[in-house]
Amino acid sequence: MTDDENKKEKSATESFGEIFKTFGDAISEIFNDPELKKKAREFTDSAAESAKTFGSRLKDEDVKTKFRDVGKAAQDFGKAISDNFKDTNK
Repeated sequence: MTDDENKKEKSATESFGEIFKTFGDAISEIFNDPELKKKAREFTDSAAESAKTFGSRLKDEDVKTKFRDVGKAAQDFGKAISDNFKDTNK
C-alpha cells in the first residue's frame, strides 16, 4: 500500500469515527438529558473503535457502494432537517 493510500484510509477511518462522535454529541445536546449523554458517549466510543477495524475493507467495491448509499442517506437526512427548520421559521 502506498503512502497516499494509507493517508486516504486513515482519513476515511478518522472521518467515520468523527461522524458518530459529532452525531452523538449533537443528539445529547439537543435532548439535554444526562442518561442520553452517557449512552451517546458509549455509542460514539464504540463507533470510533469500530472505525479502526474497518479500514482494510475500504478497498472492496461493494463496501464503497454501500458507503455511497450511506452518504446519500446522510445528505437526505440533512436536507430534511434543514427543510424542517425553514418551515418553522416562516
